[in-house]
Amino acid sequence: MKPKNEQSSLPLSSKTTPMMQQYGAIRSELPENTLLLFRLGDFYELFEKDAEEGAHLLGITLTQRQGHPMSGIPYHAAETYIGKLLAAGKKVAVCDQVEAPRPGKGIVKRTVTRILTPGTTLEEYQLQAVHSHFLLALTLVKGQLQSAWLDLTTGDFQVASDADQERLLPVLHALNVREIVLPATAMDQWQKAPQLASWWNAFQSLAKGCPLAKIADYHFDQVTAAKTVMKALGVLSLEGFGLSPEHPAVGPAGALIYYATESLCSPPKNLDRIQEYRAQDNLLLDPATLRHLEIFQSSANTRKEALIGAMDATVTACGARLLEHYLMTPTLDLQEIQRRQATVGEFREEPTRVARLRELMSKTRDLMRILSRLQNRMGNPRELGGILDTLQQLPILKAELQAFSSPQVTRLAARIGAFSSLQEQLERGLADTLPNKLQEGEYIREGYDAELDALRTLSRDRKLWMAQREREEQTATGIRNLKIKFTHAFGYFIEVTKSNLPLVPSHYIRKQTLTNAERFYTEALKQKEHEILQAEQKAIAREEHLFQALVKVVLEYTDALKSTAEVLAESDLFAGWAVLAREWNYCRPDLDHSDSLAIQQGRHPVVEQMLRRERLGLAGTHAFVPNDCTLSASEQQVALITGPNMAGKSTYIRQVALITLMAQVGSWVPAEKCQIGLVDRIFSRVGASDELYRGHSTFMVEMNEMANILNNATERSLVILDEIGRGTSTYDGLSIAWAVTEHLQKQGSRTLFATHYHELTQLENSLPRVHNYCVTVKEWNDSIIFVRQVVRGAVDRSYGIQVARLAGLPAPVIQRAKVLLKELESKGAAIRATASPKRKSTGATRSQDDLQLSLF
Repeated sequence: MKPKNEQSSLPLSSKTTPMMQQYGAIRSELPENTLLLFRLGDFYELFEKDAEEGAHLLGITLTQRQGHPMSGIPYHAAETYIGKLLAAGKKVAVCDQVEAPRPGKGIVKRTVTRILTPGTTLEEYQLQAVHSHFLLALTLVKGQLQSAWLDLTTGDFQVASDADQERLLPVLHALNVREIVLPATAMDQWQKAPQLASWWNAFQSLAKGCPLAKIADYHFDQVTAAKTVMKALGVLSLEGFGLSPEHPAVGPAGALIYYATESLCSPPKNLDRIQEYRAQDNLLLDPATLRHLEIFQSSANTRKEALIGAMDATVTACGARLLEHYLMTPTLDLQEIQRRQATVGEFREEPTRVARLRELMSKTRDLMRILSRLQNRMGNPRELGGILDTLQQLPILKAELQAFSSPQVTRLAARIGAFSSLQEQLERGLADTLPNKLQEGEYIREGYDAELDALRTLSRDRKLWMAQREREEQTATGIRNLKIKFTHAFGYFIEVTKSNLPLVPSHYIRKQTLTNAERFYTEALKQKEHEILQAEQKAIAREEHLFQALVKVVLEYTDALKSTAEVLAESDLFAGWAVLAREWNYCRPDLDHSDSLAIQQGRHPVVEQMLRRERLGLAGTHAFVPNDCTLSASEQQVALITGPNMAGKSTYIRQVALITLMAQVGSWVPAEKCQIGLVDRIFSRVGASDELYRGHSTFMVEMNEMANILNNATERSLVILDEIGRGTSTYDGLSIAWAVTEHLQKQGSRTLFATHYHELTQLENSLPRVHNYCVTVKEWNDSIIFVRQVVRGAVDRSYGIQVARLAGLPAPVIQRAKVLLKELESKGAAIRATASPKRKSTGATRSQDDLQLSLF
């Protein structure tokens, strides 16, 4: 039962018009915080508070109707306005006319056909083709995070629960959900409970900028939810999906089904499976790492300059979304990674055939999303045409895949279904030019249905008949300017100017009086009107019936079409990766279960591509300088990297992390040779930012991120750090950086630490498995040249003044800085000369206390 929104309903009285009474009754049944678009002729109208809010958000005029605020948008442009409302986080109920207006019929029947919300929209114009569109439900029960997420546009439905929130939060952030569904009382409880302060902060970060939907707590009840989920999936048990009815995340899953049903005004019809996400099966990337490594979005908020943009050579929307999915949930399944790598390798060896494949795939359409709309009664003729366009490419595409010798590729070909019968029926039934709305008609091919052809003939003869009958009446009456016209409100009528009224024959029956004319009808005209209107209505109904029959036939092939859509996505993604591997000279990485990481001549995938684009655009002449990296938890575990600003330290450590991630999603990587022991988590602490909305300074954000790393990294993790402790005093910062290095060395995580604290380089002599590296530069005439080569050893200068000169600081400032630097360096040398000597390493038998080193 939907909660009534009594506050927004209209006060009904005997003076309220029937139309406004109809509006008020419909408005009172809607959920709270929903704007109602009420169809009136060629406009959608908003009334009362909806009108005031809608006018403000859309920038449209606010008017009055019988003392009530009112604003409207044109029906034909509704998509644009609805998109703006959804982008503002609003829910929009669409109330349509569900019958055609007829002369003398009275008020038209209307009903809510759809409630659109940011997370449940299925309409193509409101979606981004290359991005998934997830709706998330979550709750916290006795410290256990329970969640479920659903992409209604594809039917992707998953659940997850974990007593360790930190293991589940990374994927929830990566999903980039469009809306979050919560129990109505949850937020108040979380905010007020002191023991949930950590969770409340984590939730605020997850929900930042995302619309929230609160529903009654009982929709999360496990028993009720289990029944709801089983009914939606059409099963009697969830055990076939590896879930029990007692699974903790079944509650949020049931809440999602309820919320989606309310939005669609019927249960979702495109759900056929539910999967459990297991954090232990995936490489995890926390929100800070996703941001620092620019996985999905660059610092300039673009996709093209992020890792996903550099890895995306797909030609279909489903392929691009599969890439996004792989990056959201990098797998730890070595066999699956090797399958992907091998498929890429096979495609890489056949560039000519892959080019043909990609051309064929570019002509296919987004089968998964089209099927979802068809299953949920939202399909249109153009989308049926999209199914046909795809079917026409499949036989050739399948033959091309079968021509490969690799079993990985031929198995893909075997999963493409046979659709010759369906293709033939769609070719017979669909017209060559298809509209995107059913109301436009003319989408069923001439000759497909004899009844429709006859009705169309009668309807199309209307204009010819009107012109002929008009001439006949003009001749019979002698009224030369007599007109026969038609409107939906009054039907067919004869219009005569008042100056010619004496010539009107006696069998004309008066219908309407205008200022300068009179309107009449005759019994013959009324009879013809009945015939024509009946034929038009029958033609519209017949054509829609034929369309729905074609949809029904298509949906009989749903499983085979979905399997084929999955093949198209995989083939597109792997073929795109093969193109990148050839174009950029990528290698196939060797992954195993060891604790090592060895990259020869590795390159940053994004920076390398950007440098080439700059060269092609004559904006620069730099080529990317490759570098090696060797790490292992048992030998070279921590690499301390020193060197000046702008020398390439940050680029180097990021490229190692990105190459590792690319390898674990199954891609080939930018290197000459690469071997990686599987990584369970990648952590990064890079750059400087604050969170003023939470009262956190840059230093506090840095420490929060560092705490997350130290508390959650394991010996199988990869950690990259770019400066630690910069937001506080020098000695404070150095102390923290020193202690962090010691802790990571004990923890066993493979670590790259870029730092300007040259004092840390002493750790190579005192801690096992810690090694120094530096980025080399050349000095010339008190200036520096960046070589960007990482080599063994350490530097004792940061060249900050030289970099400042390159940035354009005034010459007097540069000269004064040099003087001050000399004074500070001389004082530092004096202090070090009087400091206590360092204790020497005694080998592997040293106690833990011996590893706590003196700063001087």
